[in-house]
Amino acid sequence: MNSFSTFFFFSLAAAVYCVPVTNVTIENRSFAEKYLKRFFNLTNERAPSTRRGGISPMTNKLIEMQSFFGLNVTGTLNGETLEMMKKPRCGVPDEKVASFSTFGDKSKWNKMSLTYRIVNYTPDMSVEEVDNSIQKALQVWAKVTPLTFTKLQSGTADIMISFARQAHGDYYPFDGPGSTLAHAFAPSFGIGGDAHFDDDENFVFRSGRGYILFLVAAHEFGHSLGLDHSRVKGALMYPLYSYRNPDTFVLPQDDVQGIQSLYGPKPVKDPSTTGTQPPTTSDICDSNMQFDAVTTWQGEKIFFKDSYLWRINSQSRTLQKSLITEFWPRAPNSIDAAFEYKNLIFLFKDNQVWAFLGSNLVQGFPKDFSIFHLNFFPKIDAAMYDTQTGRITFFYDNYFYSLNEAQTRRYYGKVNQKFPDLNGKVTAAFQDGGSTFLFSGSNMFEYSSHRRFSLRLQQKYFLNCDTIYKRFF
Repeated sequence: MNSFSTFFFFSLAAAVYCVPVTNVTIENRSFAEKYLKRFFNLTNERAPSTRRGGISPMTNKLIEMQSFFGLNVTGTLNGETLEMMKKPRCGVPDEKVASFSTFGDKSKWNKMSLTYRIVNYTPDMSVEEVDNSIQKALQVWAKVTPLTFTKLQSGTADIMISFARQAHGDYYPFDGPGSTLAHAFAPSFGIGGDAHFDDDENFVFRSGRGYILFLVAAHEFGHSLGLDHSRVKGALMYPLYSYRNPDTFVLPQDDVQGIQSLYGPKPVKDPSTTGTQPPTTSDICDSNMQFDAVTTWQGEKIFFKDSYLWRINSQSRTLQKSLITEFWPRAPNSIDAAFEYKNLIFLFKDNQVWAFLGSNLVQGFPKDFSIFHLNFFPKIDAAMYDTQTGRITFFYDNYFYSLNEAQTRRYYGKVNQKFPDLNGKVTAAFQDGGSTFLFSGSNMFEYSSHRRFSLRLQQKYFLNCDTIYKRFF
Protein backbone atom coordinates (compact mmCIF):
# COMPACT_ATOMS: atom_id res chain seq x y z
CA MET A 1 0.00 0.00 0.00
CA ASN A 2 1.31 3.42 -0.92
CA SER A 3 2.25 5.05 2.37
CA PHE A 4 1.32 8.52 1.20
CA SER A 5 -2.18 7.43 0.25
CA THR A 6 -2.70 6.08 3.76
CA PHE A 7 -1.30 9.12 5.56
CA PHE A 8 -3.60 11.52 7.32
CA PHE A 9 -3.02 14.53 9.49
CA PHE A 10 -4.75 17.56 10.93
CA SER A 11 -3.41 20.84 9.62
CA LEU A 12 -3.99 24.28 11.12
CA ALA A 13 -3.71 27.29 8.87
CA ALA A 14 -1.90 30.43 10.03
CA ALA A 15 -3.39 31.81 13.23
CA VAL A 16 -4.91 35.04 11.97
CA TYR A 17 -8.31 36.66 12.26
CA CYS A 18 -9.75 36.93 8.78
CA VAL A 19 -11.81 39.82 7.50
CA PRO A 20 -13.21 40.36 4.02
CA VAL A 21 -10.37 41.05 1.62
CA THR A 22 -10.75 43.53 -1.17
CA ASN A 23 -7.19 43.49 -2.48
CA VAL A 24 -5.54 40.07 -2.85
CA THR A 25 -1.89 40.39 -1.93
CA ILE A 26 0.94 38.38 -3.45
CA GLU A 27 1.30 36.64 -0.09
CA ASN A 28 -2.38 35.63 -0.02
CA ARG A 29 -2.27 34.38 -3.60
CA SER A 30 0.85 32.31 -2.85
CA PHE A 31 -0.85 30.87 0.24
CA ALA A 32 -3.97 30.01 -1.79
CA GLU A 33 -1.94 28.27 -4.49
CA LYS A 34 -0.17 26.13 -1.91
CA TYR A 35 -3.51 25.27 -0.31
CA LEU A 36 -5.09 24.26 -3.61
CA LYS A 37 -2.06 22.19 -4.59
CA ARG A 38 -2.16 20.38 -1.29
CA PHE A 39 -5.88 19.75 -0.97
CA PHE A 40 -7.36 20.06 -4.48
CA ASN A 41 -4.52 18.83 -6.70
CA LEU A 42 -3.77 22.14 -8.42
CA THR A 43 -1.16 21.50 -11.11
CA ASN A 44 2.10 23.40 -11.34
CA GLU A 45 0.85 25.30 -14.38
CA ARG A 46 0.69 28.95 -13.34
CA ALA A 47 0.25 30.82 -16.63
CA PRO A 48 -3.31 31.72 -17.67
CA SER A 49 -4.90 29.69 -20.41
CA THR A 50 -3.97 30.85 -23.88
CA ARG A 51 -7.24 29.62 -25.29
CA ARG A 52 -9.87 32.28 -25.86
CA GLY A 53 -12.50 31.94 -23.19
CA GLY A 54 -10.41 29.38 -21.32
CA ILE A 55 -10.40 28.98 -17.53
CA SER A 56 -7.08 28.93 -15.72
CA PRO A 57 -6.22 25.94 -13.48
CA MET A 58 -6.28 28.29 -10.48
CA THR A 59 -9.80 29.47 -11.28
CA ASN A 60 -10.97 25.91 -11.90
CA LYS A 61 -9.68 24.73 -8.52
CA LEU A 62 -11.13 27.77 -6.74
CA ILE A 63 -14.54 26.87 -8.18
CA GLU A 64 -14.07 23.27 -7.00
CA MET A 65 -13.02 24.35 -3.51
CA GLN A 66 -15.82 26.91 -3.15
CA SER A 67 -18.38 24.35 -4.27
CA PHE A 68 -17.03 21.75 -1.85
CA PHE A 69 -17.39 24.02 1.18
CA GLY A 70 -20.69 25.55 0.09
CA LEU A 71 -19.25 29.01 -0.52
CA ASN A 72 -20.39 31.54 -3.07
CA VAL A 73 -18.93 30.11 -6.28
CA THR A 74 -17.07 32.92 -8.03
CA GLY A 75 -13.83 31.34 -9.19
CA THR A 76 -11.98 34.29 -7.66
CA LEU A 77 -9.89 34.52 -4.53
CA ASN A 78 -11.94 36.61 -2.13
CA GLY A 79 -12.08 37.15 1.62
CA GLU A 80 -14.63 34.40 2.24
CA THR A 81 -12.49 31.86 0.41
CA LEU A 82 -9.29 32.88 2.18
CA GLU A 83 -11.01 32.67 5.54
CA MET A 84 -12.12 29.11 4.79
CA MET A 85 -8.59 28.18 3.71
CA LYS A 86 -7.21 29.39 7.04
CA LYS A 87 -9.52 27.33 9.24
CA PRO A 88 -8.21 24.36 11.26
CA ARG A 89 -8.55 21.25 9.15
CA CYS A 90 -7.35 17.78 8.34
CA GLY A 91 -4.72 17.41 5.65
CA VAL A 92 -6.29 14.80 3.41
CA PRO A 93 -7.15 16.18 -0.08
CA ASP A 94 -10.83 17.05 -0.40
CA GLU A 95 -11.48 16.32 -4.05
CA LYS A 96 -13.70 13.34 -4.89
CA VAL A 97 -14.97 13.16 -1.30
CA ALA A 98 -18.72 12.63 -0.97
CA SER A 99 -20.53 11.56 2.18
CA PHE A 100 -18.65 9.04 4.30
CA SER A 101 -15.70 7.55 2.43
CA THR A 102 -13.51 4.54 3.12
CA PHE A 103 -10.38 3.12 1.58
CA GLY A 104 -12.07 -0.11 0.60
CA ASP A 105 -12.17 -3.53 2.23
CA LYS A 106 -8.41 -3.90 1.89
CA SER A 107 -7.82 -0.92 4.17
CA LYS A 108 -9.52 -2.22 7.27
CA TRP A 109 -8.50 -4.47 10.13
CA ASN A 110 -9.17 -8.16 9.64
CA LYS A 111 -9.97 -8.62 13.33
CA MET A 112 -12.33 -7.03 15.82
CA SER A 113 -10.11 -7.05 18.92
CA LEU A 114 -7.47 -4.33 18.58
CA THR A 115 -4.75 -3.16 20.93
CA TYR A 116 -3.37 0.31 21.51
CA ARG A 117 -0.42 1.72 23.39
CA ILE A 118 0.36 5.28 24.44
CA VAL A 119 4.12 5.41 23.92
CA ASN A 120 4.62 8.77 25.64
CA TYR A 121 2.61 11.69 27.01
CA THR A 122 2.25 15.40 26.32
CA PRO A 123 3.19 17.79 29.14
CA ASP A 124 0.08 19.84 28.33
CA MET A 125 -2.18 17.42 30.21
CA SER A 126 -1.97 14.99 33.10
CA VAL A 127 -1.41 11.31 32.37
CA GLU A 128 -4.94 10.58 33.58
CA GLU A 129 -6.41 13.19 31.21
CA VAL A 130 -4.51 11.80 28.22
CA ASP A 131 -5.51 8.22 29.07
CA ASN A 132 -9.13 9.26 29.47
CA SER A 133 -9.15 11.23 26.19
CA ILE A 134 -7.62 8.38 24.18
CA GLN A 135 -9.85 5.73 25.72
CA LYS A 136 -12.96 7.84 25.15
CA ALA A 137 -11.95 8.57 21.54
CA LEU A 138 -11.61 4.85 20.81
CA GLN A 139 -14.93 4.11 22.51
CA VAL A 140 -16.63 6.50 20.09
CA TRP A 141 -16.06 3.83 17.43
CA ALA A 142 -16.43 0.79 19.71
CA LYS A 143 -19.95 1.84 20.75
CA VAL A 144 -21.31 1.38 17.22
CA THR A 145 -19.26 -1.61 15.98
CA PRO A 146 -18.06 -5.01 17.24
CA LEU A 147 -14.58 -3.49 17.69
CA THR A 148 -12.90 -3.68 21.10
CA PHE A 149 -9.73 -1.90 22.22
CA THR A 150 -7.30 -3.12 24.87
CA LYS A 151 -4.52 -0.94 26.21
CA LEU A 152 -0.98 -2.32 26.35
CA GLN A 153 1.76 -0.97 28.61
CA SER A 154 4.64 -2.37 26.55
CA GLY A 155 5.39 -4.08 23.27
CA THR A 156 3.87 -3.37 19.86
CA ALA A 157 0.16 -2.63 19.63
CA ASP A 158 -2.06 -2.34 16.56
CA ILE A 159 -2.41 1.40 17.18
CA MET A 160 0.75 3.02 18.55
CA ILE A 161 0.08 6.54 19.88
CA SER A 162 2.84 9.07 20.45
CA PHE A 163 3.54 12.78 20.90
CA ALA A 164 6.48 14.18 18.95
CA ARG A 165 8.01 17.35 17.50
CA GLN A 166 9.48 18.08 14.07
CA ALA A 167 11.06 15.01 12.40
CA HIS A 168 10.04 11.90 14.31
CA GLY A 169 10.96 8.97 12.10
CA ASP A 170 8.06 8.54 9.69
CA TYR A 171 9.14 10.88 6.83
CA TYR A 172 6.30 13.26 7.66
CA PRO A 173 7.85 15.78 10.06
CA PHE A 174 5.74 18.13 12.10
CA ASP A 175 6.28 21.84 11.51
CA GLY A 176 6.05 23.53 14.88
CA PRO A 177 3.18 25.45 16.52
CA GLY A 178 0.16 26.55 14.56
CA SER A 179 0.16 24.11 11.69
CA THR A 180 -0.02 20.31 11.67
CA LEU A 181 -1.88 18.98 14.71
CA ALA A 182 -1.57 15.24 14.19
CA HIS A 183 -1.45 12.49 11.63
CA ALA A 184 -2.40 8.84 11.42
CA PHE A 185 -2.04 5.88 9.09
CA ALA A 186 -4.76 3.63 7.69
CA PRO A 187 -4.87 -0.06 8.74
CA SER A 188 -1.84 -1.98 7.51
CA PHE A 189 1.24 -3.72 8.84
CA GLY A 190 4.08 -1.83 10.48
CA ILE A 191 3.17 1.81 10.95
CA GLY A 192 -0.39 1.18 9.76
CA GLY A 193 -2.98 2.38 12.27
CA ASP A 194 -0.50 4.47 14.25
CA ALA A 195 -1.38 8.02 15.33
CA HIS A 196 1.12 10.81 16.04
CA PHE A 197 0.33 14.13 17.71
CA ASP A 198 2.40 17.30 17.31
CA ASP A 199 3.73 18.15 20.76
CA ASP A 200 4.32 21.75 19.67
CA GLU A 201 0.54 22.21 19.74
CA ASN A 202 -1.40 22.86 22.94
CA PHE A 203 -3.77 20.00 23.72
CA VAL A 204 -6.45 20.33 26.39
CA PHE A 205 -8.83 17.98 28.17
CA ARG A 206 -12.17 19.76 27.93
CA SER A 207 -11.77 23.47 27.29
CA GLY A 208 -9.27 26.29 27.27
CA ARG A 209 -6.83 27.78 24.83
CA GLY A 210 -5.95 24.76 22.77
CA TYR A 211 -7.27 21.75 20.90
CA ILE A 212 -9.37 19.15 22.69
CA LEU A 213 -7.35 15.96 22.45
CA PHE A 214 -10.45 13.77 22.52
CA LEU A 215 -11.84 15.42 19.36
CA VAL A 216 -8.55 15.33 17.45
CA ALA A 217 -7.91 11.72 18.50
CA ALA A 218 -11.43 10.53 17.64
CA HIS A 219 -11.03 11.91 14.11
CA GLU A 220 -7.54 10.40 13.75
CA PHE A 221 -8.72 7.01 14.97
CA GLY A 222 -11.36 7.10 12.25
CA HIS A 223 -8.45 7.11 9.80
CA SER A 224 -6.65 4.43 11.85
CA LEU A 225 -9.72 2.22 11.33
CA GLY A 226 -9.99 2.86 7.58
CA LEU A 227 -12.21 5.92 7.11
CA ASP A 228 -11.43 8.75 4.69
CA HIS A 229 -13.06 12.17 4.96
CA SER A 230 -16.71 13.07 4.59
CA ARG A 231 -18.02 16.25 3.03
CA VAL A 232 -21.07 16.19 5.31
CA LYS A 233 -20.86 19.22 7.59
CA GLY A 234 -21.08 18.14 11.20
CA ALA A 235 -19.58 14.70 10.58
CA LEU A 236 -16.62 13.80 12.76
CA MET A 237 -14.70 12.93 9.58
CA TYR A 238 -15.45 16.32 7.98
CA PRO A 239 -12.11 17.94 7.05
CA LEU A 240 -12.39 20.97 9.32
CA TYR A 241 -11.68 20.86 13.05
CA SER A 242 -14.48 22.34 15.15
CA TYR A 243 -15.25 22.49 18.85
CA ARG A 244 -17.84 20.13 20.31
CA ASN A 245 -18.57 19.44 23.95
CA PRO A 246 -16.68 16.22 24.74
CA ASP A 247 -19.04 15.42 27.62
CA THR A 248 -22.11 15.29 25.37
CA PHE A 249 -20.52 14.18 22.08
CA VAL A 250 -22.48 11.63 20.05
CA LEU A 251 -21.06 10.16 16.84
CA PRO A 252 -22.98 11.64 13.87
CA GLN A 253 -24.97 9.26 11.71
CA ASP A 254 -22.76 9.78 8.65
CA ASP A 255 -19.76 8.48 10.61
CA VAL A 256 -21.81 5.61 12.01
CA GLN A 257 -22.75 4.52 8.50
CA GLY A 258 -19.14 4.80 7.37
CA ILE A 259 -17.57 2.71 10.11
CA GLN A 260 -20.37 0.13 10.01
CA SER A 261 -19.81 -0.29 6.27
CA LEU A 262 -16.38 -1.66 7.22
CA TYR A 263 -17.04 -3.59 10.43
CA GLY A 264 -20.79 -3.95 10.73
CA PRO A 265 -23.03 -2.80 13.61
CA LYS A 266 -22.53 -3.65 17.26
CA PRO A 267 -24.27 -6.96 18.03
CA VAL A 268 -27.46 -6.62 20.04
CA LYS A 269 -27.84 -9.22 22.75
CA ASP A 270 -31.17 -11.04 22.79
CA PRO A 271 -32.45 -10.73 26.37
CA SER A 272 -34.45 -13.92 25.89
CA THR A 273 -31.29 -15.92 25.18
CA THR A 274 -30.15 -18.09 28.06
CA GLY A 275 -27.19 -16.67 29.90
CA THR A 276 -27.54 -13.11 28.68
CA GLN A 277 -29.53 -11.85 31.65
CA PRO A 278 -27.35 -10.16 34.28
CA PRO A 279 -27.29 -11.93 37.65
CA THR A 280 -29.81 -10.59 40.15
CA THR A 281 -29.48 -10.14 43.89
CA SER A 282 -31.47 -13.35 44.40
CA ASP A 283 -29.07 -15.18 42.06
CA ILE A 284 -26.07 -14.53 44.28
CA CYS A 285 -27.81 -16.32 47.15
CA ASP A 286 -28.17 -19.39 44.95
CA SER A 287 -26.05 -22.21 46.34
CA ASN A 288 -24.60 -22.87 42.87
CA MET A 289 -23.39 -19.32 42.26
CA GLN A 290 -19.64 -19.14 41.53
CA PHE A 291 -18.11 -15.69 41.97
CA ASP A 292 -15.31 -14.37 39.78
CA ALA A 293 -13.64 -12.57 42.70
CA VAL A 294 -14.28 -11.44 46.28
CA THR A 295 -12.39 -8.81 48.26
CA THR A 296 -12.67 -6.43 51.17
CA TRP A 297 -12.58 -2.71 50.49
CA GLN A 298 -12.89 0.17 52.95
CA GLY A 299 -14.85 -1.86 55.49
CA GLU A 300 -17.07 -3.54 52.91
CA LYS A 301 -16.98 -6.87 51.13
CA ILE A 302 -17.32 -6.84 47.35
CA PHE A 303 -18.49 -9.82 45.29
CA PHE A 304 -17.83 -9.84 41.53
CA LYS A 305 -19.73 -11.77 38.88
CA ASP A 306 -19.46 -11.06 35.14
CA SER A 307 -19.72 -7.28 34.66
CA TYR A 308 -21.44 -6.67 38.04
CA LEU A 309 -20.44 -6.26 41.65
CA TRP A 310 -22.31 -6.41 44.96
CA ARG A 311 -21.17 -4.46 48.01
CA ILE A 312 -22.20 -5.34 51.54
CA ASN A 313 -21.40 -3.44 54.71
CA SER A 314 -20.79 -5.52 57.83
CA GLN A 315 -23.11 -3.27 59.84
CA SER A 316 -26.05 -2.63 57.52
CA ARG A 317 -25.87 -6.04 55.77
CA THR A 318 -27.56 -4.41 52.78
CA LEU A 319 -26.47 -5.49 49.28
CA GLN A 320 -25.79 -2.76 46.72
CA LYS A 321 -25.47 -3.82 43.09
CA SER A 322 -23.79 -1.92 40.25
CA LEU A 323 -21.74 -2.39 37.10
CA ILE A 324 -18.02 -2.67 37.75
CA THR A 325 -17.40 0.20 35.32
CA GLU A 326 -19.92 2.39 37.12
CA PHE A 327 -17.91 2.02 40.30
CA TRP A 328 -14.48 2.19 38.65
CA PRO A 329 -15.01 3.81 35.21
CA ARG A 330 -11.58 2.78 33.93
CA ALA A 331 -11.71 -0.82 35.11
CA PRO A 332 -12.16 -3.82 32.78
CA ASN A 333 -15.74 -4.95 32.20
CA SER A 334 -15.15 -8.13 34.19
CA ILE A 335 -12.33 -9.35 36.41
CA ASP A 336 -10.56 -12.56 37.41
CA ALA A 337 -9.26 -11.56 40.85
CA ALA A 338 -9.05 -8.66 43.30
CA PHE A 339 -7.43 -7.73 46.59
CA GLU A 340 -7.26 -4.73 48.90
CA TYR A 341 -3.83 -3.41 49.85
CA LYS A 342 -3.85 -0.60 52.41
CA ASN A 343 -5.81 2.21 50.68
CA LEU A 344 -5.61 0.66 47.19
CA ILE A 345 -7.59 -2.01 45.41
CA PHE A 346 -6.02 -4.18 42.69
CA LEU A 347 -8.15 -5.74 39.94
CA PHE A 348 -6.83 -8.48 37.63
CA LYS A 349 -8.00 -9.42 34.15
CA ASP A 350 -6.06 -11.87 31.97
CA ASN A 351 -2.41 -10.84 32.43
CA GLN A 352 -3.11 -7.20 33.32
CA VAL A 353 -3.56 -5.51 36.70
CA TRP A 354 -5.36 -2.23 37.52
CA ALA A 355 -4.77 -0.27 40.73
CA PHE A 356 -7.34 2.22 42.05
CA LEU A 357 -7.18 4.83 44.78
CA GLY A 358 -10.84 5.42 45.51
CA SER A 359 -12.45 5.48 42.06
CA ASN A 360 -9.33 6.89 40.36
CA LEU A 361 -6.92 4.75 38.37
CA VAL A 362 -3.38 5.03 39.75
CA GLN A 363 -0.93 6.63 37.32
CA GLY A 364 0.89 4.07 35.18
CA PHE A 365 -1.80 1.38 35.43
CA PRO A 366 -2.91 -0.99 34.06
CA LYS A 367 0.35 -2.91 34.04
CA ASP A 368 1.42 -6.42 33.15
CA PHE A 369 1.04 -8.67 36.17
CA SER A 370 4.71 -9.60 35.81
CA ILE A 371 5.29 -6.78 38.34
CA PHE A 372 4.36 -9.46 40.89
CA HIS A 373 6.77 -12.00 39.29
CA LEU A 374 3.84 -14.04 37.99
CA ASN A 375 5.43 -14.98 34.68
CA PHE A 376 4.85 -18.71 35.25
CA PHE A 377 1.05 -18.21 35.61
CA PRO A 378 -0.88 -17.56 32.35
CA LYS A 379 -3.61 -15.84 34.38
CA ILE A 380 -4.87 -15.44 37.95
CA ASP A 381 -7.90 -17.24 39.40
CA ALA A 382 -7.82 -15.49 42.80
CA ALA A 383 -5.67 -13.22 44.95
CA MET A 384 -5.58 -11.91 48.51
CA TYR A 385 -3.49 -9.76 50.84
CA ASP A 386 -2.96 -10.86 54.44
CA THR A 387 -2.76 -7.78 56.67
CA GLN A 388 -1.22 -9.78 59.53
CA THR A 389 1.65 -11.38 57.63
CA GLY A 390 2.01 -8.72 54.95
CA ARG A 391 1.97 -11.39 52.24
CA ILE A 392 0.17 -11.40 48.89
CA THR A 393 -1.02 -14.80 47.69
CA PHE A 394 -2.08 -15.64 44.13
CA PHE A 395 -3.95 -18.75 43.00
CA TYR A 396 -4.03 -20.47 39.63
CA ASP A 397 -5.53 -23.90 39.01
CA ASN A 398 -4.43 -26.06 41.97
CA TYR A 399 -1.39 -23.97 42.84
CA PHE A 400 -0.62 -20.91 44.92
CA TYR A 401 2.22 -18.39 44.88
CA SER A 402 2.99 -16.17 47.87
CA LEU A 403 5.37 -13.24 48.32
CA ASN A 404 6.03 -10.56 50.90
CA GLU A 405 5.56 -6.85 50.24
CA ALA A 406 9.23 -6.36 49.40
CA GLN A 407 8.97 -9.34 47.01
CA THR A 408 12.15 -10.78 48.54
CA ARG A 409 10.61 -13.89 50.09
CA ARG A 410 8.50 -16.04 47.79
CA TYR A 411 7.23 -19.57 47.83
CA TYR A 412 5.09 -21.76 45.62
CA GLY A 413 3.16 -24.96 46.14
CA LYS A 414 -0.04 -26.93 45.79
CA VAL A 415 -3.15 -25.46 47.38
CA ASN A 416 -4.12 -28.58 49.36
CA GLN A 417 -0.66 -28.71 50.97
CA LYS A 418 -1.17 -25.31 52.59
CA PHE A 419 -4.96 -25.41 52.89
CA PRO A 420 -6.12 -28.92 53.87
CA ASP A 421 -9.59 -30.15 52.90
CA LEU A 422 -9.61 -27.93 49.80
CA ASN A 423 -9.15 -30.24 46.81
CA GLY A 424 -10.49 -28.08 43.99
CA LYS A 425 -9.04 -24.92 42.52
CA VAL A 426 -9.49 -21.61 44.33
CA THR A 427 -11.85 -19.32 42.40
CA ALA A 428 -11.92 -16.37 44.83
CA ALA A 429 -10.15 -15.42 48.05
CA PHE A 430 -9.92 -12.75 50.73
CA GLN A 431 -8.59 -12.27 54.26
CA ASP A 432 -10.68 -10.69 57.00
CA GLY A 433 -10.62 -10.59 60.80
CA GLY A 434 -7.67 -12.94 61.16
CA SER A 435 -9.19 -15.61 58.90
CA THR A 436 -8.56 -16.58 55.31
CA PHE A 437 -11.63 -17.28 53.16
CA LEU A 438 -11.17 -19.35 50.01
CA PHE A 439 -13.90 -20.05 47.46
CA SER A 440 -13.88 -23.24 45.43
CA GLY A 441 -16.86 -23.69 43.18
CA SER A 442 -19.98 -23.12 45.29
CA ASN A 443 -18.16 -23.81 48.57
CA MET A 444 -16.26 -21.44 50.83
CA PHE A 445 -13.56 -22.45 53.30
CA GLU A 446 -12.46 -20.47 56.34
CA TYR A 447 -8.96 -21.00 57.73
CA SER A 448 -7.89 -19.51 61.04
CA SER A 449 -4.20 -19.36 61.90
CA HIS A 450 -5.01 -18.59 65.55
CA ARG A 451 -7.53 -21.32 66.34
CA ARG A 452 -6.09 -23.87 63.92
CA PHE A 453 -9.30 -25.06 62.37
CA SER A 454 -11.09 -24.80 59.09
CA LEU A 455 -14.75 -24.34 58.32
CA ARG A 456 -16.56 -25.17 55.13
CA LEU A 457 -19.30 -22.62 54.62
CA GLN A 458 -21.79 -21.94 51.91
CA GLN A 459 -20.53 -18.84 50.16
CA LYS A 460 -23.77 -16.97 50.87
CA TYR A 461 -22.61 -16.84 54.50
CA PHE A 462 -21.62 -13.18 54.02
CA LEU A 463 -24.61 -12.23 51.88
CA ASN A 464 -27.33 -12.12 54.53
CA CYS A 465 -28.55 -15.52 53.36
CA ASP A 466 -29.14 -18.62 55.47
CA THR A 467 -25.87 -20.13 56.71
CA ILE A 468 -24.92 -23.77 56.53
CA TYR A 469 -21.49 -24.85 57.68
CA LYS A 470 -19.46 -27.90 58.59
CA ARG A 471 -16.46 -27.93 60.93
CA PHE A 472 -13.25 -29.82 60.19
CA PHE A 473 -10.66 -30.63 62.89
